[in-house]
Amino acid sequence: MLIVLIIAGLLLALAPQLWVKSVMRKHAIERSDFPGTGGEFARHVLNRLGLESVGVEATDIGDHYDPQERVVRLSRDNFANRSLTAVVVAAHEVGHAMQDASGYPALETRSRLAVLAIRLQKIGAIVMFAAPLIFVLVRSPVALLIQAGLAVVVLGTSVLLHLVTLPVELDASFRRALPVLETGRYLEPADVPAARSILRAAALTYVAAAAMSLLNVAAWIRVLR
Repeated sequence: MLIVLIIAGLLLALAPQLWVKSVMRKHAIERSDFPGTGGEFARHVLNRLGLESVGVEATDIGDHYDPQERVVRLSRDNFANRSLTAVVVAAHEVGHAMQDASGYPALETRSRLAVLAIRLQKIGAIVMFAAPLIFVLVRSPVALLIQAGLAVVVLGTSVLLHLVTLPVELDASFRRALPVLETGRYLEPADVPAARSILRAAALTYVAAAAMSLLNVAAWIRVLR
């Protein structure tokens, strides 16, 4: 029964990730009818919205908007390619820049929580490294309990961050990016349904991450028990 539950949990955690990758890959085909790349599209829309001070860069760590440096960062493929995925993902990240410019409260909350999560992860890494050594020196299981407990706190904060992030992502996709794409007539009507799927996938990326974090939390709670 336990093995069945573990397999079910893994499938639940992995399924969103597989779906997101499938949607992105399906629409990543080069389009000769597109006048620009994802990076060029992001720059064009930011300028059109009066956000000239927001930068656009290629990155190796995944598509995202950095509110501290005020930069839209796109994966190298999305930055350089002329595909539906590239353009729509660029629009999604521009949506976050629009949130930042308007003082969207949920984005500010996510940014503060992200800073807290990074600090906890650093503390957790130190404790994780030191706990086994302390256990060897003092021969007490307390060190391992502290290690497990801290792991639950760190992973729990990660889950909370992902849950707070979801409404921010949905807003960026459907209240910001989609209206820009539709009112600007950047896409043919036949491409709009696929664009909606890509925007949904971009928003639900964090659901997949949250599912994996929940699985890790459950594993550590089991250790504590």
